[in-house]
Amino acid sequence: MANAIGLISGGLDSILATRLLQDQGIEVLAICFQTPFFDSQKAQRAVAQLRVPLRIIDISEDHFQLVRGPKYGYGKNVNPCIDCHILMLKRAGYLLKRENFDFIFTGEVLGQRPMSQNKQALQMVARESGYEGLILRPLSAKLLPETVPEREGKVDRGRLLDIQGRSRKRQFELAKRYGIGDFPDPAGGCLLTDPAFSRRLRDLLTHQGEIQVRDIELLRVGRHFRLDESTKVIIGRRKEENERLLELAHEGDVVIKVEGYPGPIALIPRGFPKASIEITASLCVRYSDAPNNIPIGVLLEKDGREERLESPACSQDICQALII
Repeated sequence: MANAIGLISGGLDSILATRLLQDQGIEVLAICFQTPFFDSQKAQRAVAQLRVPLRIIDISEDHFQLVRGPKYGYGKNVNPCIDCHILMLKRAGYLLKRENFDFIFTGEVLGQRPMSQNKQALQMVARESGYEGLILRPLSAKLLPETVPEREGKVDRGRLLDIQGRSRKRQFELAKRYGIGDFPDPAGGCLLTDPAFSRRLRDLLTHQGEIQVRDIELLRVGRHFRLDESTKVIIGRRKEENERLLELAHEGDVVIKVEGYPGPIALIPRGFPKASIEITASLCVRYSDAPNNIPIGVLLEKDGREERLESPACSQDICQALII
């Protein structure tokens, strides 16, 4: 019996690709990659339906180098999709060789994504990974060159599919046939494809040298304002975000809140020039329930020491000029 490694994102396409191969009696090991930009939650739900084992592989360090400078460029936002796919297939290939699997498969569909899933890109990614010929895309296999497992009879090419394009009609039909009703929306899996997150990440890459995981986590929370070349402030939008900012606060950060009125937590990572404190206080007042036409008490805390000042709310024009 043949065995294969499947790159499982948890979306419908990778679920269907797995089911097609399970129908041929092929034993599947699912693998899922995670970084600060995408996680394994969807994959974990998917394998519960598929009843296959899952290995979660953290590629954060290597992946972040791609984000900083991808060889094949970005997609619409800060998503280095081609470089990312090459990295994932390389890592899958290491496992294939070490544990003697027959081939690797993915849920990719020809033409579904213009940058990374056209025929040229799919073939180039396979070649650059070092495992060309051992990478099968079951949903579009009949439109792509025959792979080694197909030639060797480990996979019946006639039972694979010829899906292409962005329409998902055939996938939905196949899901109904298999009785698959629990699958996520195809969008939203990777933060690097989100325009707002990408703006914040570009700003971080431009203004900060060493970047840690916490810096990425902070990009996911609140409103972000660039005060100067070395200083930015993050302001919570609701209770959960305020709590998350407090969880992520480190020694040397400044935490600011309005005194006596419901309002946001503001965080200045890595310290503060005096001018930054004043503008951050005015931003805090602006987004609080305090009156906007009089100075309001604001509390500042750094490394356990608390100070108080009074600040009016800043203008909407200033907010718009500073927001990332």
